[in-house]
Amino acid sequence: MKTHPARGRPRANAVTRRLAGHLARGLAMIWVVTTISFVIIRSIPGDPVKGQYEKLIERGMSPDAAERATAALYGFLPKGTLWEQYTQYLGALLHGDFGQSLSTPGTEVTTLIGAAAKWTILPVLGGTLLSFLLGVTLGVYAGVKRSGKLGDLLSISGSLLHGVPQYVIGLLMLAIFTTLWPILPAGGPVDVEFAPGFNGPYLASLVQHATLPVLTYALASYGGWVLAMKSSVATVLGDDFILAAELRGLSRGVLFRYVARNAILPLFTILALSLGMLFGGAIFIERIFNYPGLGLLLVNSIGARDYALMGGTFLVTTVAIIVANIAADLLYTVIDPRVRTGGAA
Repeated sequence: MKTHPARGRPRANAVTRRLAGHLARGLAMIWVVTTISFVIIRSIPGDPVKGQYEKLIERGMSPDAAERATAALYGFLPKGTLWEQYTQYLGALLHGDFGQSLSTPGTEVTTLIGAAAKWTILPVLGGTLLSFLLGVTLGVYAGVKRSGKLGDLLSISGSLLHGVPQYVIGLLMLAIFTTLWPILPAGGPVDVEFAPGFNGPYLASLVQHATLPVLTYALASYGGWVLAMKSSVATVLGDDFILAAELRGLSRGVLFRYVARNAILPLFTILALSLGMLFGGAIFIERIFNYPGLGLLLVNSIGARDYALMGGTFLVTTVAIIVANIAADLLYTVIDPRVRTGGAA
């Protein structure tokens, strides 16, 4: 039997074009964010860059040394044209140099962001996966049993939670489980009394402190999964292959798997997108639970007028959201044959 490798080339080219388009748009968005960060730093009343330079001069530092110290803080020299400062700033970012933190003198911004990232990534991933599994499972039942009391109850629960802002859910969780029913710690990542390491007490404390943030992330997105899955199930139930399967007398269990497997395809795209959305919501949730992630780091940098840290954190969060969007489209390309063949491109 002869193969036709040429047939695979259009498919590969279509996927490559989609990826190239997403990368181009992602890079453009990252450029916009870095430009906004630069403009914010330069537009703050009093010009913090020039002010830092003059402060170092007043302390007896030579002009050359003051320039180098200021450039280390902000990523560009305080002198020269606006375009020269802008190109220096972009060049530093391309080399992974986000500058030094003003609120934590002598500490690189990348060091602070790296330390905070794990406290955002793990709860966001945990909350997203928990809400996805729970919402998709119950969404199937809500769609199949949509004319019964169970379907109505699940739909109502999804609608109610979908309409509640993340910070409201966080405040309610905090009030219920730390005040009315005090069984979980109110804030922080871990109890300071335990020595860090792979030991039972420390790990148990990590889990206890992460429970409320993870549950808040999960409840904040649960409603969307239930409603989206119910709608997708209702669409699949009207497809011809489901009607044909019913006429062939397939069992309810087999039909249930058919429906669930086909209805879940569109939700994989939303799964990756929801990760990016929850990264944005981390600002509120981490502030409520005093959880030392990227959101709390950004809030603290704004309060401390730490412009280098503010710009670096904002840029990393934006990159995470852009990567999530690209991953969502590529994931859907992989799991949906119609996209791979160019039918939905």
